[in-house]
Amino acid sequence: MGSLRISSFQLVPQVYTHSILSKTRAICSLRTQKSLVRALATQTSSSSSSAKMVKGIRVHEHGGPEVLKWEDVEVGEPKEGEVRVKNKAIGLNFIDVYFRKGIYKTPSIPYIPGVEACGVVTAVGPGLTGRQVGDVVAFAGGATGSYVEEQILPANKVVPVPPSIDPTVAASLLLKGMTAQFLLRRCFKVEPGHTILVHAAAGGVGSLLCQWANALGATVIGTVSTKEKAAQAKEDGCHHVIIYKEEDFVARVTEITSGNGVEVVYDSVGKDTFEGSLTCLKSRGYMVSFGQSSGAPDPVPLSALSVKSLFLTRPSLFHYTATRDELLETAGEVFASVDAGILRVRVNHTYPLSEAALAHSDLENRKTSGSVVLIP
Repeated sequence: MGSLRISSFQLVPQVYTHSILSKTRAICSLRTQKSLVRALATQTSSSSSSAKMVKGIRVHEHGGPEVLKWEDVEVGEPKEGEVRVKNKAIGLNFIDVYFRKGIYKTPSIPYIPGVEACGVVTAVGPGLTGRQVGDVVAFAGGATGSYVEEQILPANKVVPVPPSIDPTVAASLLLKGMTAQFLLRRCFKVEPGHTILVHAAAGGVGSLLCQWANALGATVIGTVSTKEKAAQAKEDGCHHVIIYKEEDFVARVTEITSGNGVEVVYDSVGKDTFEGSLTCLKSRGYMVSFGQSSGAPDPVPLSALSVKSLFLTRPSLFHYTATRDELLETAGEVFASVDAGILRVRVNHTYPLSEAALAHSDLENRKTSGSVVLIP
């Protein structure tokens, strides 16, 4: 049998064909990569074009009012279940101070403060029904983030604002009004014939508590820091006003109630008033501590409550508006009470949003009364 010989020219077509295939695959691969790059660039460009810059306040570290920084903030398009709202007015609340100081924790730092605002819907997420561009809405509570010109919000957390309610009033009212509603109507149900004690009676929530409790038929005792605030508390329905810097509020409450005490104390001051508030209660009375503007109260042994079989609660609005139905019902009663003349909202102070630090300082130093609103 002869030997098998393969000449070099017989291998050339195979090598050439393999080379052509390799180059073809490489070209196709390169074209595919370029197409992917162009697609990603288009998506990035589209995403960037949908986002825009607005002005707002950001906090990079906990501290005093000076940590409130006026900066550029990016706001994008609403996703499913969201709306974008251009804020017309932003409510200032003491809870904003608690977050700023780190007393209450935020999910992350830096963060945008503020838990209340009223504005106009400028965009809605895909598939969303029940909200449309141009709607006037308000929100209060939940996540922080209202100290901006425009923001994205969960659609199920905003409530419609009646045409009869001005946006500035809505922004100053919703959080405080809903707080007053659940404190008076559900946390402890105030009824005709009750005698109640309201601390900081000329403050944002205190003013509404006094007006609403008076309308419910209660005898209202309020504490304030100045004569000017005493006059306002009187106008708001306080039957007895105590200027706590001039007289002992415990002694005065004892005198006013002929030693019987009050059914409930609404205390947003905290450390400076807590023990005295317990003393002011009658047997089986309710101590409702819903704030701590003077600092956290000292720990209280359970035995201190057993002396008069007292009830003590530290409620949060968010637990009383946990469902959409609860939120709409609470907000609806607040707006209806304004329309009915039961509640008169005092927007005594407005500040540009850029001057939020000054507004915080004035609030903490008790230079304000009624409601405070920031205007973008």
